[in-house]
Amino acid sequence: MALTTYSDLQTAVANYLARSDLGSQIQDFIRLAEIRLRRELRIRQMLKNVTTTTNSGDATVQLPPDFLQMRDLYVDGDPLQPVIYLTPSLFTSNAQSTYAGKPTRYTILADEFKFAPFPDTNYTLYMLYYAYPPFLSDTQTTNVWTVNAMDCLLYASLGEAEPYLMNDARLQTWASLYQRGITSLTKSDDDAEFSASPLTMRVSQ
Repeated sequence: MALTTYSDLQTAVANYLARSDLGSQIQDFIRLAEIRLRRELRIRQMLKNVTTTTNSGDATVQLPPDFLQMRDLYVDGDPLQPVIYLTPSLFTSNAQSTYAGKPTRYTILADEFKFAPFPDTNYTLYMLYYAYPPFLSDTQTTNVWTVNAMDCLLYASLGEAEPYLMNDARLQTWASLYQRGITSLTKSDDDAEFSASPLTMRVSQ
């Protein structure tokens, strides 16, 4: 059968489990699998470019609502200038200051970016970050996972059924297939990024 949509996935999970008594719990398995993929998978199809603006005198900027992990952050300039990430502890001990200027460092606290120095004017920030896709539902029938990682989503969903499958030997197989899918996707993504990088030719003197 084709396996491309939320409905297809629910049918596949039910078929694999060979259980007719789970009903809407299959949707719970899929939701838990999506949460797991948010934690464990980063692929280029999840990347998102967003610009936002700092406010003069305010060291904080709200995180995007779908933010998972930062890839690159720049502040306006010619050329654009990178803003360096520090862990919260390093930021607190080394980067906080009472002077204003163009931000050069940042950390993430709760649902906010915090910058140092604090902006002395409004600056444009250019973010490239991993965004989490919307959860699947009857109205959201596809997302990044169904298009690019359906095998991982399927095996993760089956794994979430473990409490209903006591001592089922298939669980180990599904866990192995899930991990193989994650490894393969990550390698494929790394290879694609490397192959897209510009080549540098060394000329012999």
